[in-house]
Amino acid sequence: MNWLPILAVSLLSAGCHFGVGAAQQGGGRDTKHVGTRPGDVGKVQDIAKVARDRGHELAVFAQGCFWCYEPHYRATEGVVATAVGYIGGKVENPTYAQVCTGTTGHAEAVLIEFDPKVVTYEALLKIFWTTHDPTTLNRQGPDIGTQYRSAIFTFSAEQERKAKQSVPQAQKQWKDPIVTEIVPATTFWLAEEYHQQYYEKKGIKN
Repeated sequence: MNWLPILAVSLLSAGCHFGVGAAQQGGGRDTKHVGTRPGDVGKVQDIAKVARDRGHELAVFAQGCFWCYEPHYRATEGVVATAVGYIGGKVENPTYAQVCTGTTGHAEAVLIEFDPKVVTYEALLKIFWTTHDPTTLNRQGPDIGTQYRSAIFTFSAEQERKAKQSVPQAQKQWKDPIVTEIVPATTFWLAEEYHQQYYEKKGIKN
């Protein structure tokens, strides 16, 4: 499967067409000290509790190819850790190859642990709305399939309320209707290691 990363790199300029830039979104923050396992994902089941015990919260956003938008969140002050993976599907511990078939029901997504005393959930929602096209159903640029759908996965009734309240303001920027799903978070499965912090590892500027 070595051709998959190579093919994806060739599509970055087209598929990541909403690359507003991590520096622009997050003020040029040095991300080398940002963690890579929000809520100790992959080690414990109740990742939300782990985050709460630290005084933090979790957020999950799906907005196309996860390589493209993880950097925006990592560059944001108050974000403690991020990881990319798969959520919203019916297969346990799916692989990238399985998710790419579009049959598992998963979306590519980023899991974020953040300190609400430094950055609000509303601020993360603003990044979400401004770094992808939420009006294209199951598609971002040339990337087509349910795994590329626009979705917000919430961890509480408060997050659900804030997410839904943010839609009308976001809609003002678009002629076509927003098709973003807002649904409760289910199990977040870590993507393979080579997907994690992909741009940082490759030295790619988003």
